[in-house]
Amino acid sequence: MILKDLVNDILANNIDNKNEDEFEIYSNYLEMSAYENSLYARCNIRNIAGIDEVGRGPLAGPVVSCAIILPKGYFLPGLTDSKKISEKKRDYYYERLIKDAISYGIGIVDVSEIDKFNIYSCTKKAMIKAVNNLTKKPDHLLIDAMSLELNIPQTSIIKGDQKSKSIAAASIIAKVTRDRYMEKLAEKCPEYHFDKNKGYGTKEHFAALNEYGPSIYHRKSFSPIKEMIESNHNLFNIDF
Repeated sequence: MILKDLVNDILANNIDNKNEDEFEIYSNYLEMSAYENSLYARCNIRNIAGIDEVGRGPLAGPVVSCAIILPKGYFLPGLTDSKKISEKKRDYYYERLIKDAISYGIGIVDVSEIDKFNIYSCTKKAMIKAVNNLTKKPDHLLIDAMSLELNIPQTSIIKGDQKSKSIAAASIIAKVTRDRYMEKLAEKCPEYHFDKNKGYGTKEHFAALNEYGPSIYHRKSFSPIKEMIESNHNLFNIDF
C-alpha cells in the first residue's frame, strides 16, 4: 500500500485528531526523507549534505549558504522549507539542528562580490564555501536547484527545501544566519530598518533609499538601485 493510500485508510477509521496530526507529521517526515533513504540504500554512502542558500533577491546584504550533514534517520517533527515556518520556530529549529548535526558549514559572499560578478555565480560560490567549511567530507550532495563544480556526487532538486529534510535543514540555518547578520547591519545603518526588511524591497526600505541613497551594504548592480545611482549620482551620501 502506498503512503497516500495508507493515510486515507487510517483517516477513514475514526482516528482522533491527535493521532491524525501525528500521522501527518510522520508521513511528511517519510516524504522528506525519500532522497536520503534512496542514497543510504547504495553502498558507501553514509554522509549526505543538504545545501541551500538565502539572499538572492534582496537589495542589500550578502548571499548566505549552508551545507549540513544530518545523522542517518534524523527526525525533527515539522522540518520543512524555512519560508513556510515562523521566525520563532526557525530559531528553535536552528538551535536543534546545529546541536544535532554531524557537521554544518556556512558560506557568505558579500555585496562587493555580488556587484563585481553576479548573483548566480556568487550563490554557487557561497554554496561551495559552505561545503568546504564542513568538518566531514560528504559522500553525496543534495542541492536546491543548483549544480556545483565540486568533485563530489550530487543531486540537484527543484524546490529541494520542500522535498528533502537535509536541504530544508540547510535552508533554516542559512535563513537564521542571514537574518541575524542583517540585524547586526541595522545597528550600523538604522535608517534602512534592515532588522525588519532583511534587505528586501519593502515600501519602508524604498522610502529610506529615496531619502538617504544606498549604503555600502546595498547591491548597486540591482534594480532599481542601479538606475537610482545613474540618475541621481550627486544626491547620494556615499563614495563611488
